[in-house]
Amino acid sequence: MNYVNSMTAFASAMVDCGTFNLSWEVRSVNHRYLETQFRLPENLRQIEPSLREQARKHLKRGKVDATLRLESIGEGQDLQLDQNLVTQLIRAAEQLRETTSMVTTFDVMEILRWPGVMRKHDVQATELTVAAADLFRQAIDDLATMRGREGADIAEVMSTQLSELEAQLATLTPLADGLAAQQQARLKERAAQLQVEIDPERLEQEVALLAQKADVREELDRLAIHTKEARILLGSPGPHGRKLDFLIQELNREANTLGSKATSIETSQRAIDLKVIIEQLREQVQNLE
Repeated sequence: MNYVNSMTAFASAMVDCGTFNLSWEVRSVNHRYLETQFRLPENLRQIEPSLREQARKHLKRGKVDATLRLESIGEGQDLQLDQNLVTQLIRAAEQLRETTSMVTTFDVMEILRWPGVMRKHDVQATELTVAAADLFRQAIDDLATMRGREGADIAEVMSTQLSELEAQLATLTPLADGLAAQQQARLKERAAQLQVEIDPERLEQEVALLAQKADVREELDRLAIHTKEARILLGSPGPHGRKLDFLIQELNREANTLGSKATSIETSQRAIDLKVIIEQLREQVQNLE
């Protein structure tokens, strides 16, 4: 079962209601929180709160843009004038002229272009709102399904990347365990080059001090723990996008510390390889809900 959803998707839905067509286009992209934006005909603006609530039931994060288009079809659809709205507009214009002492005349075409002044008389508001809400439910279902499919693909990619991370950690563990012996060998080699004798006890103390400063086993342990936790999140009900984002930040911090402690070319290279994989993981996590 897939528990991971992407934040990017697209869905559309259309219905023929006889005298008019309704069509939804819904897009979602990455965002820190859930943000919904609706573009609706003015005579359907009242259903926006219920649509927003419907989106919250399906989605937890992402920026969602939803556009509803209404197209009248067929014959016998005479235009109807909203006389009440026209009266309100004229009254508002007269009040504005009185309060500002503006000398102006009414532009009939401007009034006719006002949203909602002209409408098709045979399109019933109740019928429209019900059809639009039902169609949006279908579109948002399709969007959530697409986000789930893409999320499953992302989870698969991340699982592979986590396996690569674990493989790198496995190669670093022996290097960390043999650190003291490497430090001792280097000090002896350096002493031989300088042709000086080193007290065995003092050599042991210096080796212990250097090994302590360069010990990366703690970082390796934390890297392994965070990697394991990431796997658990990918396989459990979410959303986990924010948690995984935090884990990636911690992985990157531990990898940086490991790199700064590196005392050999091999360890330093392994640390760089770790950071490359972690960056790849970060790019994937940015898409998760």
